[in-house]
Amino acid sequence: MHSQSPASSPSLSPQRPTAQVRSAYKAFRTLTTRWMDNDVYGHVNNVVYYSWFDTAVNAYLIEQGVLDIHRGETIGLVVETQCHYFAPLAFPQVIEAGLRVARLGSSSVRYEVGLFAQGEALSAACGHFVHVYVGREDRRPRPLPRPLREVLQALCMPAA
Repeated sequence: MHSQSPASSPSLSPQRPTAQVRSAYKAFRTLTTRWMDNDVYGHVNNVVYYSWFDTAVNAYLIEQGVLDIHRGETIGLVVETQCHYFAPLAFPQVIEAGLRVARLGSSSVRYEVGLFAQGEALSAACGHFVHVYVGREDRRPRPLPRPLREVLQALCMPAA
């Protein structure tokens, strides 16, 4: 008789990630692929996806006036990141990054990003990263500044 360990039991295993629809995100940013993004297999290399996550979130925060990368007293440090891939992307495609906030703590934020080929209904990749906001000088956690918290609350999705 073969017994299943709890880790391999279908009822106890984590749900398999799936591509997301555009309506699962609150804001979008257009990104462009570059020739150098393609790897020898003819698609965008996985490391580029993480760069897109960073670019989409930080550009949004800068545009909203709540992130000053040069003089801001509070900065976000990435403490966790992950990406799931569903379809290949390649140069010269245009990418649309969907943004949402999944969790807003006192000094941390879990951003979730969906990467879509321009005009596609389902994401080619989905990922997240967690920023812990710290003092620029002492690198100690700091409460989210009120203007930042307000901008982030606008990216929160209602509970499903």
